[in-house]
Amino acid sequence: MEKLKDLNKRTAPKSVMPEKVIQFGEGNFLRAFIDWIIWNMNQKTDFNGSVVVVQPIEKGMVDWLNGQDCLYHVNLQGLEEGKPVNSLTRIDVISRALNPYSQNAAFMALADQPEIRFVISNTTEAGIAFDPACKLEDAPASSYPGKLTQLLYRRFQTFNGDPTKGLIIFPCELIFLNGHHLKDCIEKYIELWKLPADFKKWFEDCCGVYATLVDRIVPGFPRKEIKDIQQKISYADNLVVQAEIFHLWVIEAPKEIAKEFPADKAGLHVLFVPSEAPYHERKVTLLNGPHTVLSPVAFLSGINIVRDACKDPVVGKYIHKVQFEELMETLNLPKDELNKFAGDVLERFMNPFVDHQVTSIMLNSFPKYQTRDLPGVKTYLERKGELPQGLVFGLAAIITYYKGGKRADGTEIVPNDAQDIMDLLKNLWATGDTQKITDGVLGATSIWGEDLNNIKGLNALVKKDLDLIQEKGMLEAVKTIL
Repeated sequence: MEKLKDLNKRTAPKSVMPEKVIQFGEGNFLRAFIDWIIWNMNQKTDFNGSVVVVQPIEKGMVDWLNGQDCLYHVNLQGLEEGKPVNSLTRIDVISRALNPYSQNAAFMALADQPEIRFVISNTTEAGIAFDPACKLEDAPASSYPGKLTQLLYRRFQTFNGDPTKGLIIFPCELIFLNGHHLKDCIEKYIELWKLPADFKKWFEDCCGVYATLVDRIVPGFPRKEIKDIQQKISYADNLVVQAEIFHLWVIEAPKEIAKEFPADKAGLHVLFVPSEAPYHERKVTLLNGPHTVLSPVAFLSGINIVRDACKDPVVGKYIHKVQFEELMETLNLPKDELNKFAGDVLERFMNPFVDHQVTSIMLNSFPKYQTRDLPGVKTYLERKGELPQGLVFGLAAIITYYKGGKRADGTEIVPNDAQDIMDLLKNLWATGDTQKITDGVLGATSIWGEDLNNIKGLNALVKKDLDLIQEKGMLEAVKTIL
């Protein structure tokens, strides 16, 4: 075995570029997504910028990062145009990493750097929150929006309100309209801390906080393969991050910002659009929607892995039907765009490097169906005058899965949901009457927020599907709708 070198700037080349981006968050996602995007922009455009990482909470990874001079590898795995890809790229865009809890002066001094232009964050869904206990003089404020407001105010003071020194802010937290929420928090701090009116005006006129949607599955540190990877690269890199090939970043911002952040010129899937909403809806509908219904159909047909479900001649056909013939018909984006995205989703489901267990998707299936699939059922009925058979069958499959018991091969069926939902299904199945089960599930307003028995034809179709599954078994039952 080859002796591994330490990974740092003495043993590996590292580019030196002006610091243009402050990044709140040092986790796997940002390093495999944002920093990889910026690395590509540096390679293929004139962006020429590096990233300063700021640890958003007291405990984090900046010491590890600095221990490797912020160098690490991204391992991309998946299918590209049907062919398996497994690549390793060394990323060198992070100039340094700061912990504001022990290096607050260095953190605040970032505001004084004229070339800083962008702030990007992923502080988890809980990170964009207003904490009224935060004070302007805290070193630092405990909340992420509090720290950002401190930084913006310092920058406003340093440059005397220069309109060209505003910052462009792209939050990547997984909440819908993340930019709107973050902007709202900053405005609350401006009010709470009684900051001057001319600062508020500068923030509103010269800075931009834009909603974004991010999409890339990042499994993170490759524990199983790390020894092989380290041998391959010849470095003892302890910060390797694994991700799928697919990436999409939708930014709700004016097109002129793309000139300053030229990701599209680097051939990346980064879109500047007037509204994020249709893309959010597309992702929830075409990625999460099929996931939710394929899982019980696959599992009760004896299939455990998403990839195998897609390859199966019967279940694969079912997934295709739900995705291309039903859910796609309910969206309002151009057809070719939707076809491309749906095709990419299927490639992601077929990733040969990821064994995605269908049972892991089955957690909280009813609430998932309510947000991801039910809107599609209603829109399809409205547009076509009939119910989408595949999506309704998926609901009957979820209800059957929640019966529990054992699969034909003896595998335990273990549903997992809120206790009140579990109890409801247990009591309904105890009646042994599919009509009572259908009435009870569809009528559970605590799950759906409404009585689904009022949707024309839904009760009769769910009961028919439940009877078919009981009578023929899942695999034979699903054939009847294909």
